[in-house]
Amino acid sequence: MSKKKNLFITFEGIEGSGKSYQSKQLYKNLKKKKLPVLLTREPGGTKAAEKIRDVILNDYFHKNSKEQFDKYTDTLLYLAARNEHVLNKIKPNIFKKIIICDRFVDSTAAYQIYGKNVNKSLVDYIHKYILRDIKPDLTFVLKVEISKALERIKKRGKKNRYDKFPKNFYSKVQNAFLKIASKNKKRYIILDNTKDSKITENIILKRVLKK
Repeated sequence: MSKKKNLFITFEGIEGSGKSYQSKQLYKNLKKKKLPVLLTREPGGTKAAEKIRDVILNDYFHKNSKEQFDKYTDTLLYLAARNEHVLNKIKPNIFKKIIICDRFVDSTAAYQIYGKNVNKSLVDYIHKYILRDIKPDLTFVLKVEISKALERIKKRGKKNRYDKFPKNFYSKVQNAFLKIASKNKKRYIILDNTKDSKITENIILKRVLKK
């Protein structure tokens, strides 16, 4: 008899949607219930993947440089970080703990494929080799009014280059997340997280405990 894997939960959404906050709150709430749980993130999650994250998210070279990575260089770095993360963090824990991940494959689809028009076949081909049978059981897509997202981003102390996109890009990416989620209502749960309240947190906890 094969071992049964634990829940693999992902949070998706644009910058300022509150997904990082909600993933941390879910982690704390499950810990309080004495459940074995692991919180991780992408890009990152392991020492090697975090180094790649630094390269991806920081402004390249220096502030006034006009030279930037090509969109395919950018995408391949994300996929390299994911490979390290899956191999060294997700796979070793998938049978031991509930895994909560702040961003996963849907972010690549929304930002790189839909947002920057990276070739989908290329991403799918690489995913076939680095993911194997790893896929989320439950994905929370947090939608937000763009003006509210920008307000939250503005309050951040340290910003990375993904906090500096124009309003229309965030709108495009959010629509991509909603489009992805609408295709699989068993796995995806779309929640409006515009208001700063405990309601979203409570709904997420109830959904996870039910699952």
